[in-house]
Amino acid sequence: MLDEIRKQAAQAARELVEQAKPARGEIFVVGCSSSEMVGRRIGQGSSLEAAEAAFEGIYPVLQEAGIYLAAQCCEHLNRAIVVPRAALPAGAPVAWVIPQPKAGGSFAATAWKRLPDPVVVESIQGALGMDIGGTLIGMHLRPVAVPVRLTLSKIGEAGLICARTRPKLIGGARAVYTEE
Repeated sequence: MLDEIRKQAAQAARELVEQAKPARGEIFVVGCSSSEMVGRRIGQGSSLEAAEAAFEGIYPVLQEAGIYLAAQCCEHLNRAIVVPRAALPAGAPVAWVIPQPKAGGSFAATAWKRLPDPVVVESIQGALGMDIGGTLIGMHLRPVAVPVRLTLSKIGEAGLICARTRPKLIGGARAVYTEE
């Protein structure tokens, strides 16, 4: 099962990057329920091994594309984000906490251990993202999120929803300036 999670996570990350075409240096948000990946209910069966497999599938794809991984913590850490310090603007405020499998989530704990110079921030504005298991990553994406359909709809047993973002459209052909 772990090898399948690794392969599916890599495939999903690759497809999302290919479809979204993010610029180098952009931020890719991942919310991941390891419980859901192994067929349990979110928060009820944390699996460090499943989280590590997903990380091992996703992270190399992002490294190759020059994109930063931002790992969303669970609600016990208010869905804070683990990210490499290099992804943040100079002077950006960081929080002090070390994610654990049952306080932050297994995926965030794995990211903390494996990302270069990891920090935790309360929020971030990612350009694209992957929600594995219904973790609700929308709060960490830029304001206009656009669903991206992949060939996969699950990683392990967890549902998969992906999105990219686009700039806000202000005005334009559909804008209305007077009431009729």
